[in-house]
Amino acid sequence: MQKHNVNLPIIVTARHMDVTEAIRDYAHKKVESLHLDYPRIIEAKVILDVQNHRHQIAEIILFCADHIVIEVKSTSEDVYASIDESIAKIARRMRKYKTRLLKNHRPRKEGSIGSIRHLEEHVFHQEAVHAEEDHLEPSYVHKEAYKIRPLYADEAIMDLEISDRPFVLFHNQQTHRLAILFRRKDGDYGLVEPEVATANGSVK
Repeated sequence: MQKHNVNLPIIVTARHMDVTEAIRDYAHKKVESLHLDYPRIIEAKVILDVQNHRHQIAEIILFCADHIVIEVKSTSEDVYASIDESIAKIARRMRKYKTRLLKNHRPRKEGSIGSIRHLEEHVFHQEAVHAEEDHLEPSYVHKEAYKIRPLYADEAIMDLEISDRPFVLFHNQQTHRLAILFRRKDGDYGLVEPEVATANGSVK
């Protein structure tokens, strides 16, 4: 068990507020107190923010071994409570991941991706996609940066289990293609990869 995070780099920053020494020390002690069996924490970032003078946000990002990144965010009317809730979220998420891992553990086989199901590719005609009634301008609700990392499928499953995201976009180290991994309604995983056309027109 990773009982102590000795000399763990912890960066505490803030937006729209000043970070007092008391808040900084509190955040440091909370992150250092995290006891994770796995993964090993390499670096931690704590980002504090205040919105509308009442919503105090504590976002914690853990950069861990094996390309694992754990991100959580909590909001309350007190910054200390937000930090506590983010730490609790990390602990709950890791317990959930370990429970699921024990239930679904299988020996890793070459060329096997466990319970991942590949989805069939569907091709839609342009007329069906751009119907006459679909005249609204495209828009997005929230834009954020997304780092695409090189992972194997089982590593992507781990990344999905410990994150809040509904999917993981990664560079599949087995097929050397971009891939999207997501959780299906039946509890299994879905894996989407683009088909690549060769010079002779065939698809692989």
